[in-house]
Amino acid sequence: MTTLMNIARQFRDDDGGAAMVEYSILVGIIAGAAILAIVAIGLWVTGRFTGLCSVMGNAAVTTALPGASCDAAAGTGS
Repeated sequence: MTTLMNIARQFRDDDGGAAMVEYSILVGIIAGAAILAIVAIGLWVTGRFTGLCSVMGNAAVTTALPGASCDAAAGTGS
């Protein structure tokens, strides 16, 4: 019976699981913040490229560089 009580006390006093939950939550928050930062940077770059295509105009790009294109709606160019 004493052995069972000792095992129960050890189980009650063990806080390793709580620390793992806390670290898991912290990792989730950091991952979410990183994803948001990457998406924000991608949207910013797309906006800048779209603005550049609009300012330059597709006709000006193709006359200066034959075979080049600038699609502002898709955010692509070559």
